Amino acid sequence: MIGPADVAAAAELLAGVVHRTPLQHSRALSDLLGRPVLLKCENLQRTGSFKIRGAYARLARLPDEERAHGVVAASAGNHAQGVALAAGLLGLPATVYMPLDASLPKVAASRQYGAHVELVGRSVDEALGHAREHAARTGAVLVHPFDHEDVDAGQGTVALEVVQDVPDVTDLVVPVGGGGLAAGMAAAVADRPGVRVVGVQAAGAAAYPASLAAGRPVPATELRTMADGIAIGLPGSVPFELLRAHAVPVATVSEDDLSRALLLVAERAKLLVEPSGAAGVAALMARPGDFAGDGTLVVVLSGGNVDPLVLMRVVRHGLVAAGRYLGLRVRVADRPGVLAALLADLAQLGANVVHVAHVRTGPDLAVDEVGIDVQVETKGHEHRALVLERLRERGYRPDAG
Repeated sequence: MIGPADVAAAAELLAGVVHRTPLQHSRALSDLLGRPVLLKCENLQRTGSFKIRGAYARLARLPDEERAHGVVAASAGNHAQGVALAAGLLGLPATVYMPLDASLPKVAASRQYGAHVELVGRSVDEALGHAREHAARTGAVLVHPFDHEDVDAGQGTVALEVVQDVPDVTDLVVPVGGGGLAAGMAAAVADRPGVRVVGVQAAGAAAYPASLAAGRPVPATELRTMADGIAIGLPGSVPFELLRAHAVPVATVSEDDLSRALLLVAERAKLLVEPSGAAGVAALMARPGDFAGDGTLVVVLSGGNVDPLVLMRVVRHGLVAAGRYLGLRVRVADRPGVLAALLADLAQLGANVVHVAHVRTGPDLAVDEVGIDVQVETKGHEHRALVLERLRERGYRPDAG
């Protein structure tokens, strides 16, 4: 089982290879928790995530006879890019298996870093099966995204930087998929009893809470989350044992929590992160009381590789979750001037109309009715509720979507 010395050795390997990513103070989160909160910006790391740390630490230790056959990996995208870049820096051929629905920017970046990419399966676990077959067939070294001590030690260098830069840190809040980042960070601070690591998973892909309760890795019952970077079906044995040994708790967050967190990081911190990278922030926002305490709390923004199309959907979801976006179907009488009156009423209520559709036929419409589909910007949950209330008072029958 790795410990602080192994993480320190990995840091020596990574010197000059990875960026020492910045720490940014978050006033919004500090005010919410009543204590200093800093963001560890691994979204600004090379390849856009912390994964280059573990990938390079693993590949740099390969003996010459193994390097000759190249390396193979499986990933939703961030590990793929880390392996591709690390292999390129070390002069090794790399093949990466990625799910069929992997983010197009992540696929393109992995290819640009020099890896051969194969798109297979519907999940990282399926892609990993293909990677194992490739390794058995060709002799290539399988670079697992989280289930190897060298990989986890490399990821743990994130914590090493934090404790060096923030002497009074007491809490490290970390997104969890397979568990390599949280495990490596727990190993890095194992000799610092005043520092605890807290993991965070998406509730729709949460294998760790049940696994820790059972005392062994247990498959997730579902994999349904926008946070593809942490949608892992089964914990790795290496990180699982580290998290269990160091009593690392793993919380879960909803899709709404993730959306709100991504929106807050973009608006208040001016940082672009992917949904998985915002999981730690989501936990702080959803349950601030769980993170009360003294000292500085550091939350890791683990990655920033987000597909622009996904970002558009997530931002809209976040606006809805924050009460700042409202979709309505309003049935009104089919006569001139009614649409104009509705729009005027919305304007008077301070709801900014961004889209309108006039629907003349539908199963919910009477012969003398039309449906108005309207999307408006609101100013929060109270304003959203007020708009609906005032519309009903004025005789409308709004159905909020």
